[in-house]
Amino acid sequence: MKIIRRDLLYLSGIAAAVPTMSKIAWAQTQAGPKLTQILRKDLEGQGQVVQETVVSVVDFGPGTAAPWHMHPGAQELLHVIEGSLVVEIEGGETTLLKTGEAAIIAADLVHLARNENTDATGKALVVHSRAAKDKPLMVVVKK
Repeated sequence: MKIIRRDLLYLSGIAAAVPTMSKIAWAQTQAGPKLTQILRKDLEGQGQVVQETVVSVVDFGPGTAAPWHMHPGAQELLHVIEGSLVVEIEGGETTLLKTGEAAIIAADLVHLARNENTDATGKALVVHSRAAKDKPLMVVVKK
C-alpha cells in the first residue's frame, strides 16, 4: 500500500508540474540581470554602526583632481566605472584603480582622487557609509 501511495503522489506531482515546466524553460532562456559583487568588506573605524549611506557618481575631467579631504565618521567605497583614477592616502599608499576596480578608504583618513589622464575623463561610483550624520560629509584639508 505504501508503494502505491508513493507512485500515486509521484504521478500527481508530475501532472501538476508539467503545465508550468514549459513556462519555466522559456523563462530560463530569456536574458536576465547579472549580479557582480564588486567589493565586500567589513566596515572600519565605525564600530559597525551606520546611520546613513550616501551614493554618488563623480565625473573627473581630464587631468582634474579632488582636493585633499577627509570624511569624518564616514567610510568611502570608490568604484571606477570609466577610465582610471589614482587614489592617494596622506602618508600612505598611492593606488591606480582601473575601470571595474574598487577600493575602500577608512573613515577619517586624509586622501584625494585624481584623473592623471589628460585626454580622457574618469568616472566613479562613490558610496559613503556614515556613522555620524551630525558631522559634515566632507572636510577639505589645506596642504
